[in-house]
This record gives sequence, C-alpha cells and structure tokens, in this order.
Amino acid sequence: MRNRWIILSAIVSALAIGLIYFASYSYFKTDELQRAQSRVSLYRSTLINALERFYHLPFILARDPFIIEGAAGKDIAGLNLRLEKFSRQSGLEAIYLLDTTGLTIAASNHNSPITFINQNYGFRPYFKAAMAGKRGTFFGIGATTSRPGYFIAEPVYNQEGKILGAIALKLELTELQQAWKSGGETVFVSNKDGVVVLSSNSEWLYQTLSPITKESRAKILAGKQFSNQPLEPVKWKKGAAGNIIYNGATYMHVTSPVSEVGWRIHYLAEETRVQERALFSVIIGVIAISLWLTIFAFMRSKRIRMALEASQQDRRLLQATNVKLEQEIEERRLAEQMLEKAQSALARASKLAALGQLSASVTHELGQPIAAMRNYLTAAELDNNNYDHTKTLERLGAIVIRMEHITKQLRFFAKPGEDQLELIDLRDVLNGARELITHTLSANQVELKTYVSDKPGIIKGNRLRLEQVLINLINNSIAAMEQSLISQLKVSIKNEDDHVILEVADTGTGVGNRTIEKLQEPFHTTRESGRGMGLGLAISAAIVKEHEGQLSVENLQSGGARFILQLPLVHQESET
Repeated sequence: MRNRWIILSAIVSALAIGLIYFASYSYFKTDELQRAQSRVSLYRSTLINALERFYHLPFILARDPFIIEGAAGKDIAGLNLRLEKFSRQSGLEAIYLLDTTGLTIAASNHNSPITFINQNYGFRPYFKAAMAGKRGTFFGIGATTSRPGYFIAEPVYNQEGKILGAIALKLELTELQQAWKSGGETVFVSNKDGVVVLSSNSEWLYQTLSPITKESRAKILAGKQFSNQPLEPVKWKKGAAGNIIYNGATYMHVTSPVSEVGWRIHYLAEETRVQERALFSVIIGVIAISLWLTIFAFMRSKRIRMALEASQQDRRLLQATNVKLEQEIEERRLAEQMLEKAQSALARASKLAALGQLSASVTHELGQPIAAMRNYLTAAELDNNNYDHTKTLERLGAIVIRMEHITKQLRFFAKPGEDQLELIDLRDVLNGARELITHTLSANQVELKTYVSDKPGIIKGNRLRLEQVLINLINNSIAAMEQSLISQLKVSIKNEDDHVILEVADTGTGVGNRTIEKLQEPFHTTRESGRGMGLGLAISAAIVKEHEGQLSVENLQSGGARFILQLPLVHQESET
C-alpha cells in the first residue's frame, strides 16, 4: 500500500508539473504577444508622427511668393538664404527647389561642402509625381549625401496655373532609429517591396524579407532608391506559428501596417522570455507540490496519532477550548471599548488640526496685504513732503478692502468655489498684483520683466484670489533668488487655443526633483525655520482648482524655475 501510494503520488505530480508548464507557457505567450502588439502600436505611432510632422510643409512652401519667383528664376541668392533659415528652424536636413527638368536651382545647403545645387533629381519618383501635379513621397538613400531620408515634394505653380518646378524637403530618420536601438528592442520597417528601410539592428538595413522580383528591382534601380545596396534576403529562418529564428534564438513576430506610406512595421519578441517565465512557474509549482505532499504526510501521521489519543483528550480539549473562548470574548470586549475611545480621541484631534490649518491659512493670506501696507506707510514717512498722500490713502483703502474680502471669503480648505465669479482680464490681475509687490521687488533688488499679449485674456473667476495666486508665485521666486547673482523675474501672459497661459520664471535655485504635488502639500517649505509656513502653493492650488485651471512647474536649463498657470479662456461673443 505504501509503495502504491508513492507511485501514484509521483504520477500525479508529474502530470501536474506538465500541466503547469503548458498552461503557464500558453498564458505567458499570450501575454507576451499582447505586450508585443502594444509595443508595435507605440512604435507605429512614433513612426507616423515623425513622417507626418512636416507632411504639409511642402504644400505651404509651394505657395510662398519667394519660392514661386525663385522657380521663375528671380532672386535665387535670396531664396537660398530663405530656405537655409527654414531648414535650420524646422530641423530638416534639406529644403530645395527644382526646375521642370529636375535640376536643383536653390537649396538650404547651398553653402555646405555637399550641396544639392546643380544636382539633377529628375529620376526620383517624388519629382515625377510633382511634375504630374501630385504630391510625391519617397524613401531612399541620398544620391548626393549617401544618407537615407524621407522625401516629400509638391509642384510649384505660377498665377496662370503652370507648373514651374517642384519644392522638396528631406527628412532624416536617423534619430528615430537611434531611439529604437537604445530601447534595447528589436523593431524594423519594410516598404511595399519588402526592403528593410528602418531598423534597430543596423545589419538588417536594405535587406529584403523575401526575394525581390525583377520588375521591382528594375524600378528600384531606375529611381536609385538604395544606391548600390545588393538587397540580399535577411539571414533568418521562419519557424512554427509565424516565429522567426535568428542567430539560434527564436522570436515571436508581430507586424502592423503603416498604410499612410505603404510600409509595414515589425516587432520581434524573444520566446526565451516566455520559456523562462513558464519554467519559473514550474519551479514554483514543484515547490508547492512538494510542500503539499510534505504537509499531507505530516498531517496523515498526526491524524493517526491523534486518533489514538482522542478518547483520553476529548474532554480536556473541550474544557480548554471553552476557557480560551471565554478569554477571547473578554479580550474582544475590551478591544471594542478601546476602539471607541480611540475614535473619540481621533475626532477631537481632527477638529483641532482643521482649526490650526484654517488659522495658518488666514495668517498666510493676510501676510501680503499687511506687508504692502507697511511698505506704503514706510515710503510716506521717508518722503513726507513730496509724497502723494491721496494716492497712498487710496491704495491703503484698497488693501483694507482686500483684507476684508480675505477674512470673509477664505474657504480654501473648507468650502471652495462658493464666491461669485465674474469676467475678468488676466492682465488686470497682473496689474493688481504688481501694485502690491512693487516695494518687495525693490527691497530685494529684483528686476521684473513682463511680456503681455495684446489680446485680452478673459476668464471667469475671482480677481482677488487670482491676484493672491500670482503674488504667492512671485514671492516664492523672490525667495529662491536670494543667493543668486542675477535676480530677474519674468512674467508673461499669452493665449493658446482655448486657454490663457500665465508663466512666472526666475533665475533662482529651481525646485530640484520635487513635483508640483509635493510643493502643494500644506506646510511643505524649503525655507529655514521662521521664514515660511509652506502654505503659499497649497492655497494657490486650491484657488486654481476652483477656477478649473492647472498649475505646473519645471526647472529651466539656464537655472531657476518656471511656474505655469493655465486657465480656461472665455470667448466674450459666446457669453453674450
């Protein structure tokens, strides 16, 4: 019986291990294929973005009056400089103008050692498409530079609708391939002829996925698409289930069409990863089965021993269990009483914490108006004879009104968003904040520069609260520039799409690796004790949230930080 039990256990264990391996292999393979599908979709998006980034630029350039005049043979020298500027600003490898024979008459690289000037590209398919009145696209190795690139061309018409030539640009994709290579994954792109045009593995470039037909090879040679590349097949083998075997390793092959340009992107995932995960599952399964068998054998022997002693121990065990149960009931009753006391203490502590936080908020909000009043009064005392007391009284009255609003309306941590909102211009918010902060800027020798759009930035909000946000940001910047050699503060307002953007940039110490979420925590401050309460950004974040806006921060490469406030723009015609 014992031998039978051992043999049966061994057979069941072997079957269980085999089932675990095949089940986990199937699961992890499906998971890896899904991950590969996600990766190939991501790479496809990056490829399309790179190709379509300048897709409409030739169309715009073809309608540029300078380029039309250049196609007619006028001011070629000036056009060369114009194309050079366009190419430098857009980051393109080259922009060039061809006449109706394919001869390059102007180019952005006219001053380069290797220039397109006087080179004839009439054999290129993109030029032929442009001469036919269509947009031409083409990928190939440059006939002049010997560097691969993606070409886009558009016909150039005169006022009578006659084609004078073609404007073309060359987009270099080397950086995209380098990014793929640095990612450590195997990804490549093939064109409609099956030629690998982009790849994270440089050895596969300009090799074919299958033998090319004579017609395709002749067409490639006519367009000088791949220079003198032999276009030999890639040295890999196709395995089962669409897998690929290369250098002794098996890869799962996932593809996706890039229909916009007639290409196909490929992604290879090593199958060894699936096998390793499946084997790891088997190891865990073996450990679990062994542990289960050990526990089973131990429990079986224990049950036998306990069965022999059961008749003598039943009554003692029952009595001990009853005593233990009574003790547990009593302990639970005491624990429930302690829990009720702890909950009551927690409620009292929460009320005290809320009261302290509200008190700190009021103190922080009133700090800036009080400082402004002190500055105005000091200025009046220093120059009592020539000082405009009427204007000072007006400013002090406005500050008193502001303090009254703060004491009545401060609900940043309690009930935000109940104040009456109105249409205001964000430029007026800047002017109001500047009135309160002028003396602080002068006292800290900070140079303020403002860049304000001519267009009104109309938003729906509370002007006093938004002024407080701007003042808090400016105060943070002033504090960050205390040790800086150059103390310069830049505040800009501009409209972008449906939002108004307000930026505050300084030349201070920056924010390091702290996120905006960390900076917005109440009582979080980087200043020494006694110089900051850590509530400025917490209050500002609450105000921005009430106005359905966003607040972000970034470090500047030149030093310092930039806070960016984004608020929804209100179109006045839509409000009427």
